[in-house]
Amino acid sequence: MSEPTPTARPSRTINQDPDAMPPLGKAVPLGLQHIMAMFAGNVTPPIIIAGVIGATTGEQIFLIQVALFVAGVSTLVQTMGMGPFGARLPIVQGTSFGFLPVALPLAKAFGLPAVLGASLVAGLLQILLGACLKRIRHWFSPVVTGIVVLLIGITLMPVGLKYAAGGVGSDDFASPTNLGLALFVLTVTITAHQFGRGFLKAASVLVGLVSGYLVAIALGMVDFDLVTDSTWFALPRPFAYGMEFSFTAILGMALIMFVVGLETIGNISAITMGGAGRHAKDKELSGGVMADGLATSFAALFNTLPNTAYAQNVGLVTLTGVVSRHVVTIGGLLLIAMGLFPKLGGLVAAMPHAVLGGAGIVMFGMIASAGVKIIKECELDQRAMLIIAVSLSLGIGLPAVDEIANTMPGQLGLLLKSGLVPAAVAALVLDAILPGKPGRQATQEHTMAANAESAKANP
Repeated sequence: MSEPTPTARPSRTINQDPDAMPPLGKAVPLGLQHIMAMFAGNVTPPIIIAGVIGATTGEQIFLIQVALFVAGVSTLVQTMGMGPFGARLPIVQGTSFGFLPVALPLAKAFGLPAVLGASLVAGLLQILLGACLKRIRHWFSPVVTGIVVLLIGITLMPVGLKYAAGGVGSDDFASPTNLGLALFVLTVTITAHQFGRGFLKAASVLVGLVSGYLVAIALGMVDFDLVTDSTWFALPRPFAYGMEFSFTAILGMALIMFVVGLETIGNISAITMGGAGRHAKDKELSGGVMADGLATSFAALFNTLPNTAYAQNVGLVTLTGVVSRHVVTIGGLLLIAMGLFPKLGGLVAAMPHAVLGGAGIVMFGMIASAGVKIIKECELDQRAMLIIAVSLSLGIGLPAVDEIANTMPGQLGLLLKSGLVPAAVAALVLDAILPGKPGRQATQEHTMAANAESAKANP
């Protein structure tokens, strides 16, 4: 009986290689696709914080401008690298929603300067976490990382549907027009992805977003007032609101920083596994987390909220398979241009939430799928199933029962509301203490083998 023919390893395409550069005519639209996918998430937190501090229309435009500028600069650090900083992967940085549950009450109690001071310190602590990550990487086994990525996707799914309904607080929330527009974008995106070839397939989300934007304009759903009110050119100003340091604010932001660090580890793992089909290298994880912290401190200097790696763009990479970091570098340059030329940012900001929601539905689902793929890397024995069961129960159940978080004191209640925090802690603790965990040496050997395999694929 003849030996079975080994399965040939697929050839590495330009889509799967982080260091490859597609032709400029394709790279620019692909970079724009990344920006349109994350744009609403990046400008919404500064709009919310502007309402809390009673900002004027001019101040709101300024806060949007600096959020775009900081996101662009921070994205370049991730994609191009700066010494030990940066994963050198297609990671888009943007204003973090994760800090909002803590930042909003702090802004009300102490003012925006205290939030910015706490963000500066939290970013420095995250840099320290990234620098030490190699020594503690054995804490983040596939079951732990996979659970975090899976829950990121599950947590974002309602966000995509709320966008599809028109955005929470809109007068026509869940109207047939909004839902129909989101369904149109979703249909176009799926059709372009499944039946398109080459560039059309890779740019399926951009095709869906542009198509939906044009339909929204035809239906009279687009308000261009923000474009009209914005100036043509403006330089971002650092320290416009000053900076103060409060122990209470620093403690709250530091706790959330650790969770955001876990999210970044999960996002990087999802990119390499879902897009490139390999495990993340130590230097990619460490550099990515350090760049995340640097971006948060840099954001504080420029008057905006902490930055983080954007999960929706991870979903985009997983969906399209385009892992070129240079594509996202172009996206970072576009973000900087929008920060320097506010009218450009206003043009994208005018896109209705329903259009973004149609694309978000599939992208956020792809993040959860990447989490499942990571979990499959471990042996799904009774031990692993128990860790998954407890973590998912906490991660999905706690956000659905606000009364539990409301009975807890201060910051603990805020952390429980996210669901991701207790789930990640439960996964880390259970994986560390339950008997039967593969030895640390075996984990390190597995990581070294994965890194060696990746090095061969990327000579």
